[in-house]
Amino acid sequence: MGQVDDIEVLERAASWLNEGQRVALATVLRTWGSSPRPPGSLMAMNDSGQYIGSVSGGCVEDSLVASYRNNELAGPTPALVDFGVDQQEATRMGLPCGGRLEAVVEELSDPEQVAQLLKELQTGGLVLRRVELESGKVELSSGEGKPEFEVSETVVTKTFGPGWQILLIGDGQLARHLAGMAMHLDYRVTICDPREEFSPAALLDGVKYTRDMPDDAVHTLKDPVRTAIVTLAHDPRQDDLGLSAAMETSAFYIGALGSSRTAQARRKRLLSMGYTERQLDRIHGPAGVYIGSKRPAEIALSILAEITATRNGIQNASS
Repeated sequence: MGQVDDIEVLERAASWLNEGQRVALATVLRTWGSSPRPPGSLMAMNDSGQYIGSVSGGCVEDSLVASYRNNELAGPTPALVDFGVDQQEATRMGLPCGGRLEAVVEELSDPEQVAQLLKELQTGGLVLRRVELESGKVELSSGEGKPEFEVSETVVTKTFGPGWQILLIGDGQLARHLAGMAMHLDYRVTICDPREEFSPAALLDGVKYTRDMPDDAVHTLKDPVRTAIVTLAHDPRQDDLGLSAAMETSAFYIGALGSSRTAQARRKRLLSMGYTERQLDRIHGPAGVYIGSKRPAEIALSILAEITATRNGIQNASS
């Protein structure tokens, strides 16, 4: 089963609640060692033994569900759960190589509260959910500009929103490396290449391909607030079409491949088209963190590193 996004987890939880089932939400707080799912990962489960989402990539989910069904978890207040401690315990606890994770499990007793969160998410925006660990009190507010996930001794905050995605304009070896790496970080990936004469040797599983013109591909994107757009075409006509459309969206990252000289020439072209300096400052070009890379895989790594830094609120990652 592939990874599902947060909204799918919440929708299934809401459906179970409407059916009258007991439902709990588990959220990964911290990880150590080889735990395969990052902090903020979600899983919803019901008292029938069903669950959706993942907190460990399949390692401890069955144990967590069994504890919930036996009424050992999720009472009136959130429960903290610690899975795995050392190498000897790893096999028994279901974590490979001595990994460890800490999660919080909340009883979702109020269907209206989950429905409210889903309603706000339907607009495509970001919603901050704040949970007090001692009382279980939940508050919702705007997630714009807020950290994706934070944990303190008393409060857990998570920014909910549409799934993260990357649009790559221009197919080729670099795009394939970047797409493969991005999918490992749970991005949905689309590769746009309108060249009718171009045919890749093999299509990557899990990647969406489109022959639309770059600006049309950008305009058809859903959930732009969690979208990265990167032009890799080496063709100014395609790249400029994609970048022009990208600057009109709320994409959190816009990047363009090329040398510093190429970037300067591109900037002059876009300025002549009426775009402002402020708009052009949104473009990361040359895209990527400088690591002295020359090979396609290394360039892909540098671009994904810059995307990750931008997603995590770190500015000027390439400096």
